Amino acid sequence: MTHSADTDPLDPHVHLDEQAAESALRPATLAEFGGQRRVSDQLGLVLAAARHRGTVPDHVLLSGPPGLGKTTLAMIIAAEMGAPIRISSGPAIQHAGDLAAILSGLSEGEVFFLDEIHRMSRPAEEMLYLAMEDFRVDVVVGKGPGATAIPLEIPRFTLVGATTRSGLLPGPLRDRFGFTAQLDFYATADLEKLLARSAALLGIRLEPDAGAEIASRSRGTPRIANRLLRRVRDFAVVRADGVLTADVARAALELYEVDPVGLDRLDRAILDALCRSFGGGPVGLSTLALAVAEETETVEEVAEPFLVREGFLMRTPRGRVATRRAWEHLGLRPPRGTSTADPGPDLFSGD
Repeated sequence: MTHSADTDPLDPHVHLDEQAAESALRPATLAEFGGQRRVSDQLGLVLAAARHRGTVPDHVLLSGPPGLGKTTLAMIIAAEMGAPIRISSGPAIQHAGDLAAILSGLSEGEVFFLDEIHRMSRPAEEMLYLAMEDFRVDVVVGKGPGATAIPLEIPRFTLVGATTRSGLLPGPLRDRFGFTAQLDFYATADLEKLLARSAALLGIRLEPDAGAEIASRSRGTPRIANRLLRRVRDFAVVRADGVLTADVARAALELYEVDPVGLDRLDRAILDALCRSFGGGPVGLSTLALAVAEETETVEEVAEPFLVREGFLMRTPRGRVATRRAWEHLGLRPPRGTSTADPGPDLFSGD
């Protein structure tokens, strides 16, 4: 909902709904894209070299967890090259004809952003090999013995593929990308800078201590940091004076059930069930999901990565196991012998 000028105490000149706000907070250039300096420097060199040669940049593969800026980087690539961008996703391309229609409609130098590229169908994937390498697609006309493949030239383009699971990409596809970037989680200091920039864009008075409080609970992820900033802003508007202080941030985040280390309601429910109901494990994934009334995919893909990364949970061949840190975080006494060590490689493959 858009606020009128006389009902927005933060800034009468800023009228952004949630979707518009998120778009407005995206960095527009590599210089503004903080927290991934190594990737920014490498990608900047690739783009500068392409401009110097007068050619389209090599295809780019961006991998990493959700919310770290893969879509933003694709838009920055297009902006830096002064090129239009076409956006699609792997699940939306289930037939080779779908991909052929998109590729044949591209203009010279256009950036084609393909999110979740690992979920593309195999026939479309095989067509993409030829398109990336030779800038042509083979359109099959007819069926059976009389079928004929007609080569169709397509404009030179730059494919920017994004994936959260690069291990699912076949080798031949990965090899066709000229530049591959692995995006890492952001340091708290980088998130504080990002929040200061976002607050300025939204017209919010954000105290440095409040920015540090939000950043420390953002799980190293810019998307979460910006989302929490908007929720704290709402709290400040309704229950405070519109200024985001550390006390206001803490009160808001407590209301939204985000604890000091970034665990949310689902994270705590998983740890609570694991420790209280199953004695710390091991317990299978589907059993744990049933205990918290969630789908197994939600537990495995949304909650577990952070819990494992922060040392609250281990995945073992026998199932999920709570660490000593999980017990202590819940205020419970861990059983004797509960591990505090690095769990080592993830060997768990089933329930």
